[in-house]
Amino acid sequence: MEQAWIQQAQAGDADAFERLVRLHEKRVYTLALRMTGDPSDAFDVSQDAFLRLYHSIGSYRGDSAFGTWLYRLTANVATDFLRKRARRQRHEAPLSAGEDGWDIPDPQTPERALEQSALRESLQDALSELSPEHRQILLLREIGGLSYGEIADALGVEAGTVKSRLARAREQMRLRLIASGNIPNSNSV
Repeated sequence: MEQAWIQQAQAGDADAFERLVRLHEKRVYTLALRMTGDPSDAFDVSQDAFLRLYHSIGSYRGDSAFGTWLYRLTANVATDFLRKRARRQRHEAPLSAGEDGWDIPDPQTPERALEQSALRESLQDALSELSPEHRQILLLREIGGLSYGEIADALGVEAGTVKSRLARAREQMRLRLIASGNIPNSNSV
């Protein structure tokens, strides 16, 4: 069904394009939110990504899955946005709590709620300290659920580069979470 919508959208069918947007809007927004850290910015990035999709859907050739291609486009829009924001602010806003994509269960007690809030904040802080390249790969893998090959296709890099960047990103996250006291240091046990 998606392939038919893609072909129809490439032929100028606005309804088919809208169906593609509806099919992918949640994942695009989630990626944008994880990369920007702000719901309003994520909305803007998502809109820009779909606008860019509208103008470039004719260049999609099917060499990779459409979702992978759209994720690359979204990641590029988000990276451009982050670069512009960094130039303006020289300070990255923390990621918003709530619908942030982290799989932390809902709290049962006030104490648990406080612990989870601290963990969520630490995750957000650690993620915001990663370079855009490391953040992008980590989010595509952990939040987007893409395979190494799909990430490589989406970013135009080798699978080995994806693996090494992902390993570095995970290690940086681990070290930041240890430093914040949110995970134990396995070396000190």
